[in-house]
Amino acid sequence: MSSPLRVQARIGQRTLLLTTAALPLTGWTVHALTLHRRLAAARKDPLSGLPGRPELIAHGERLLRTRHRDALHVLLLDGVGFKAVNDTYGHAAGDAVIQTIGQRLTRWSASRQALAARLGGDEFAVSVVLPPATALAEITRLREQLQQPFQHEQHTLQLGVSLGIARAIDMPGETSSRILRGADTAMYKAKEGRETFPYLATRADAYADTVNGRRVGRRGTHLLARAA
Repeated sequence: MSSPLRVQARIGQRTLLLTTAALPLTGWTVHALTLHRRLAAARKDPLSGLPGRPELIAHGERLLRTRHRDALHVLLLDGVGFKAVNDTYGHAAGDAVIQTIGQRLTRWSASRQALAARLGGDEFAVSVVLPPATALAEITRLREQLQQPFQHEQHTLQLGVSLGIARAIDMPGETSSRILRGADTAMYKAKEGRETFPYLATRADAYADTVNGRRVGRRGTHLLARAA
C-alpha cells in the first residue's frame, strides 16, 4: 500500500474508533436527559401543572444564597369560595379552577425570576425576585389577574384569592421555609380581615403558633390538635 493510502487508512480507523467510543456517551446523555425530564414531570402536580412545596423551598434557598436575596418575595395564595364552586357546579368545575390558577401563575412566573407551586387543595405559593420599588404594584396586578372570571362549560366562574406576602429583607437570616410560614400567616390575617391587603409579614408572623408544623386555623389542624 502506498504511503498516502496508508495515511488515509489510519485516519479512517481513528475516526471509526472515536465515533464508536462516542456512541455510548451520546446514548447515555440522551437517556439521562430523558430521565431528568420524566422525573421533573413526575414531580409536577398533574392538575395545575405546577411543582410542589419541596421545589418551591429549594428555589427560595437558592435565591437566598445570591445577590438577589433582599429582593426575594414569597407569596401564599388561598382560594376564596372554592368549596362553593365544587358544591354548586361539581368537581369538574373545581378542577377547572385549579387548572386556571395554575396556568395564570405559570404565565406570570415565566417573565420573572420566579417559581410557582401548588401546596395542595386551593393553596398556591410563589417564590419570586421583584424590584422593591415596584414589587407591591406587581403583586397587586397578579392578584387582579388571578381573580378574573372565566368560562367553564355554560357557566361563568368567579375566582377569589387571599394573598399573603413575606419578604426576605424583613427576615434576615431566616430560611425559605420560615419565610413561607410568614407569608402563610400574613395571608390568613388578610383573609380573616385582621389586616388589609397588601400586608407584609413580620418575623413574628414567621414564628406564629403551629400545630405539628401547620399554621393554627388551617384546614385539618383541629384534628391534629385532638390527636396530640
